Amino acid sequence: MNLARAIHFDESDQRVYAVPARTGEWCISGGFEFSDWTESDLSGKARQAFANGWFGLETSGRVTFVAVTQIEPAEMETLTDLLAQHFVTYYGAPSVEAARPVAAEEIAQMRELCDDHAPNTLLTVSRELTSAGVREAYRLISPEDAGLDQFAIHGSLDE
Repeated sequence: MNLARAIHFDESDQRVYAVPARTGEWCISGGFEFSDWTESDLSGKARQAFANGWFGLETSGRVTFVAVTQIEPAEMETLTDLLAQHFVTYYGAPSVEAARPVAAEEIAQMRELCDDHAPNTLLTVSRELTSAGVREAYRLISPEDAGLDQFAIHGSLDE
């Protein structure tokens, strides 16, 4: 069973998102945040979060890249409860129990996306507003097999 963790290659996410996700935290698409947005909502850092941000389940922050990683069932349960609590706190769900099925479905969708890819595959998301709502598209960057010659120093000790 796979899910995705936030990964950073530089400090750019610290500048482009109002709340950046923490490196290594579990992430999902988080498109639910934008379900009632209009063009007038798309400015500044909010626009960047909408256009390319994965949702960090611990910080509610955003990140540009995630990496497919194995997850244990117990961790999935914890994340489901965490997201359900987020729905209560920020979206007015009546209780964690009522929000749990929706949270489980959000995480299951991400798990299905990740289960199709090898560990360490990088994923990006892009979103656009359409007349039917928010459309998401995903791009993957497969892990490359690194050969030893990429790391070895060639030469002679006699020189």
